[in-house]
Amino acid sequence: MPDLLLELRSEEIPARMQRKAAGDLRKMLADGLVEAGLTYEAAREYWTPRRLTLDIRGLTARSKDIREEIKGPSTTAPEQAVQGFLRKAGLSSIAEAHVHSDPKKGDFYVAHIAKPGRAAEEIIAELVPAIIRNFPWPKSMRWGPASAKPGSLRWVRPLQSIVCTFGPETEEPVVVDFEIDGIRAGNVTFGHRFHAPGPITVRRFDDYVAKLEAAKVVLDADRRKEIILADARNIAFANGLDLVEDEGLLEEVSGLVEWPVVLMGEFEQDFLAIPGEVIRLTIRANQKCFVTRPQGAADDLSNRFILVANIEAKDGGKEIAYGNGKVVRARLSDALYFWKTDQGDLPDLDQLGESAAKFDLDLKKPLDQRMARLDHLNVTFHAKLGTQGERVARIKRLAEELALVVGADSALVARASVLAKADLQTEVVGEFPELQGAMGRKYALLQGEHPSVAAAAEEHYKPQGPSDRVPTDPVSVAVALADKLDTLTGFWAIDEKPTGSKDPFALRRAALGMVRILIENRIRLALACVFAKAFANFKGGADQSSDLLAFFHDRLKVYLRDQGARHDLIDAVITPQSDDLLQIVRRVEALGSLLDTDEGKNLLAGTKRAANILAAEEKKKTLVAETVEPALFREEAENKLYAAVNQAEKEAGQAIQNEDFSAAMLALSVLREPVDSFFEGVLVNDEDQAVRANRLALLARIRAATDHVADFSKIVG
Repeated sequence: MPDLLLELRSEEIPARMQRKAAGDLRKMLADGLVEAGLTYEAAREYWTPRRLTLDIRGLTARSKDIREEIKGPSTTAPEQAVQGFLRKAGLSSIAEAHVHSDPKKGDFYVAHIAKPGRAAEEIIAELVPAIIRNFPWPKSMRWGPASAKPGSLRWVRPLQSIVCTFGPETEEPVVVDFEIDGIRAGNVTFGHRFHAPGPITVRRFDDYVAKLEAAKVVLDADRRKEIILADARNIAFANGLDLVEDEGLLEEVSGLVEWPVVLMGEFEQDFLAIPGEVIRLTIRANQKCFVTRPQGAADDLSNRFILVANIEAKDGGKEIAYGNGKVVRARLSDALYFWKTDQGDLPDLDQLGESAAKFDLDLKKPLDQRMARLDHLNVTFHAKLGTQGERVARIKRLAEELALVVGADSALVARASVLAKADLQTEVVGEFPELQGAMGRKYALLQGEHPSVAAAAEEHYKPQGPSDRVPTDPVSVAVALADKLDTLTGFWAIDEKPTGSKDPFALRRAALGMVRILIENRIRLALACVFAKAFANFKGGADQSSDLLAFFHDRLKVYLRDQGARHDLIDAVITPQSDDLLQIVRRVEALGSLLDTDEGKNLLAGTKRAANILAAEEKKKTLVAETVEPALFREEAENKLYAAVNQAEKEAGQAIQNEDFSAAMLALSVLREPVDSFFEGVLVNDEDQAVRANRLALLARIRAATDHVADFSKIVG
């Protein structure tokens, strides 16, 4: 079976686009080949900064001949229908159609279509130019004299050459001939821009890879990553250091080089006075370099960093490392300036008194000054939701209410609330926004704040994703809940809710964060009550507590399903009024445990049978007695079921009051045997209307008893 090699070589493709682009190319070409009637055994994509490559193995040499029949209208159909049939079938006149007969429908037209197969080279020569012209780059460009013409080629960076060869292993492959905007496909590529800039003639994928390697190009991006990581670890270890690994940076750097050469640079020890997060971000963002730490150290960094060059320098990389070191030192000098400035007094300190009084701030402390300035400058949070200062005031009120619920010290919660956003006015966070929270914690500790207050400055943003940890310190929990609660009720109040896949204010993440904080910390919280208090903070905004509670139910379902809970059990215990998420979780757990037993499975079957009979009779308007009258019982099974329902209702109700949901489920499980006996020995639809109505009332009691715990009708099984 023939193999196909395709390479699209260009100027350097941005690293962040390479992996997806290679995947898009594979999918577009593979789908196009299959749609054209070809099959293949395997397809794999590769990429470097300067090329996207496809290796497709076992591609059929020719598509199959196609014979099909297209059924048309009756021979007596109007002309308009006949013309539509001709267009659909691709016939020039009705004389080219055949007439078939059907005993019931009479005579009708049929088009017999025969499409001969096509050579794979012909199909490829059509597909590839179309893919190139319609490639889904996030951004693309035009270049050269042709760019002035309408419809000229666009690519992420100027496209320079195309390799396209096709053929079996046992024969010399052919070049698939096509052209796009003056670039003709061939069998010539080029190696490393500096080490091997000359032309390289290739035949098929295996010799293509080998010749590129000899020309200082490692085609496989994952192999480049392995080389970089192994060499970086080794060079760090040889210098008595550990590499601080960074998967995101590793992915990016592997997309910047075709021939990775790992080197070590250094900067002055004095810069280690800067927090490690700032050093790491400075070096990462500006120079795409890795940091190192002394072997065995958990947090401390060293003054050495790892860089990845794209060239084997004659001096072993000394000048490259030195040049990178100069840039790193300049960037760290800026960072050191920011770090020291943040610990000094603000130049407009004399204007901050009113804001300081509003939040009970101490203007002798740097972080307090930053919070006062945040309020004084009226920094906007959202045009319809006021300033950051107003938001901090709302969060403080909510957090103080929540302090009682989560068992936090109210004074610490109040202090943490007013300092939580203060680092937004620091120089470091202005330069590195991703450090907000982390810098707040550091600055809070520097000015002697309580450790819980400092922790809350960072942790109130958490969790920021499904893999992020939730805060556990009660002060952090109170502020984190208040922060997310203010965000959610605020945007609900101005009707800026998530729609479809759009969620510009990350409201789903905020709600899921609250769900995780409450459940993983086992916190009982009546959401309806706190929603009402939070909505009251927004003058003129509607109280949309019911709608927001439904949104929380959806987030809870997502969370529980991710934890392995059955969707039907969740639906069975949630009602529109359920506002205690932890209680919902406990009910789901207890219900799942019950249904894992034989008693539970049989009880489910019996109660569903009772509910179905009752629902069918109610639909027919059959009389159902308002209460059960034991005097109308004719069978012993009725008496036993009546007694069991009374006992189960009483015990389950008491257990629910005690919030012992396992005991409530156990109380219901005693219904299993009497329900089974009732259906085996009793005919519900008795001829006597009073007896029938009484027995239906007994079924209604079964439904009511189980409804105390869950809606069994929503359970699958």
